[in-house]
Amino acid sequence: MKKILLIVLLFIATITVGFSNNPVDGIIDIDKSTVIWMGKKVTGAHEGTVKLKSGNLEMEDGVLVGGQFDIDMNTIKNTDIGGGGAAKLEGHLKSDDFFGVENHPVAKLVITDVSAKGTLGDYKVVADLTIKGITKSIKFYTNLSDTAATAEIIIDRTDFDVRYGSGSFFDNLGDKTIYDEFTLKVNLVL
Repeated sequence: MKKILLIVLLFIATITVGFSNNPVDGIIDIDKSTVIWMGKKVTGAHEGTVKLKSGNLEMEDGVLVGGQFDIDMNTIKNTDIGGGGAAKLEGHLKSDDFFGVENHPVAKLVITDVSAKGTLGDYKVVADLTIKGITKSIKFYTNLSDTAATAEIIIDRTDFDVRYGSGSFFDNLGDKTIYDEFTLKVNLVL
């Protein structure tokens, strides 16, 4: 009887932990989470997705204190162009002109400092972002609830030696100029 009771208690504990949506555990559901990128150029914009390889948030007493994320650069997808045009853009983004995915398959973001903004769940975040083996400090705001964390992160690609089509480094690009900043819209499912 004691063995059966112990097994039942362990089963209930496993189910409770396994289905907890409390961000205290810090585990990110990478299959349900989304990262949407948007890059702009003089003549328009492109957007798409990139997937997380792994990620976690560090919590203390229900407050965000840190976290770390690996981004699988091989998963860069374009979503605004149909057919072969999307594959061509994806290949170019993965090439050495942009993110050099063959040599740098993972980008990493490590939260180094967090401060509350005054509203429950709102934080200012400082993080080290590594792209193409180059690490730079970035800042952004995030909102954290019991089930999700959202952020909009603006990144200057030239800080990471991604200079293709940049008017900051090349003259006379005209309407071929690609703006230096791109945006990541992040929705993490906890």
